[in-house]
Amino acid sequence: MAVPKQKNGRARTHSRRSANDVCAMPSRSVCPQCGEVKLPHRVCGNCGYYKGREVVETE
Repeated sequence: MAVPKQKNGRARTHSRRSANDVCAMPSRSVCPQCGEVKLPHRVCGNCGYYKGREVVETE
């Protein structure tokens, strides 16, 4: 059975994990109606449109 010659330090372990544990930012898209930045496949919070029709009434 393979046995490590030396113990890996905490800094080495944490730096290796930090590269893989990064949370990716959610992707963004532009609303074709008002041009506001929004999450894809969601109703636009600014104008209330989704797929070219008004889903939520906004003021």
